[in-house]
Amino acid sequence: MSDNAVPTQATPTRSAASGPFLSSIMQIEPQWIDYNGHLNMAYYNVMFDRAIDQIWAELGIGPAYMKERHGSTFTAECHVRYLREIHLGDPVVVAVWLIAADEKRLHTFEELRHADEGWISATSENMSVHIDMTKRKVAPFPPDIQDNIGRVLQAHAALPRPDGLGRAIGMPRR
Repeated sequence: MSDNAVPTQATPTRSAASGPFLSSIMQIEPQWIDYNGHLNMAYYNVMFDRAIDQIWAELGIGPAYMKERHGSTFTAECHVRYLREIHLGDPVVVAVWLIAADEKRLHTFEELRHADEGWISATSENMSVHIDMTKRKVAPFPPDIQDNIGRVLQAHAALPRPDGLGRAIGMPRR
């Protein structure tokens, strides 16, 4: 999502098939503010997770999928970058790209943005695995879900790659 395509308070949730998925607008909760006066690092993950729940529902792997078909996803890996402080009262939205997928895994990239001003506060890159909850083991997605994922993956493959994708942690070179 470029800084020129910033969602506003009036922007509804955007379908994953028409660009990066846009979550509903979220508000920072008072108990999430730490003694430094900004959003505690743990709650960035809460907002990223809430956005993932929204796109998962669109893909057909939300709470109803777990209840009816006994499948879910677990996060296998996560890399969060904290770029700019968020404070109490700041409205936020999360843009989600489906970067890659196979029969058992989903690679996503998320940007937490100020919903009114558009600047990026944090990013999160994740690898999620599909779980057969009856066995609590990694398992392939059912064919209909693989089709849903494939449609979104195809749409997202045409999008510019977000800044920060594939970053690794390391000390700066001198």
